[in-house]
Amino acid sequence: MPDRPIVLGYDGSPSAKRAIGEAAALLAPRPALVVTVWEPGLAYAASVPSSLDLPATPVDVTTAAEIDTALDQRAHRLAAEGAQLARDAGFDAEPVVVADESNVGETLVEVARQREAQAIVVGSRGLSGLKARLAGSTSRAVLQHADRPVVVVHD
Repeated sequence: MPDRPIVLGYDGSPSAKRAIGEAAALLAPRPALVVTVWEPGLAYAASVPSSLDLPATPVDVTTAAEIDTALDQRAHRLAAEGAQLARDAGFDAEPVVVADESNVGETLVEVARQREAQAIVVGSRGLSGLKARLAGSTSRAVLQHADRPVVVVHD
C-alpha cells in the first residue's frame, strides 16, 4: 500500500511543521498530500448579527470578495510551503488547497477519503480549556471522524 498517499494537514504553524518532520521519520518515502484548509466567506461573517444582540456590521461586498481572494492565495502559498518542507523531509509531496465546508478536521478526513489516503497526520498545538473550546481542536475532530489511522504530533 505504499502508493496510497498520506494526508499531512498543514497550516504553517510550528506544530504542523513538526508534524511533517516526525511523519517523514515514520512514513517517508511515499506520496503525501499537504492539505491546507481555508474558510471562504469569513469576511461576510461580520455582517451576521451575533447572539449577543449587537448590531450587525455592514460588509462591503467588494472588500469581502478581496479578502476571500487573499485568504485563498495565502492558503495556496502555505500548501506550497508545506509541500516543499515535506519534499525536503523525504516525501513525494503535492500541495492541496481545500475550502472548508464544515470544520478543518472533518475537511481533512473527507480529503483523505476522497483521495484514498492511507493515514492522516496533524500537529496539535496543545490548547486546553477555554482556548480549545473557542478555537476548536482539529486533531480531536480528525480523531473523532477518521476511518483510517491518524498520527497526532504534539508540540
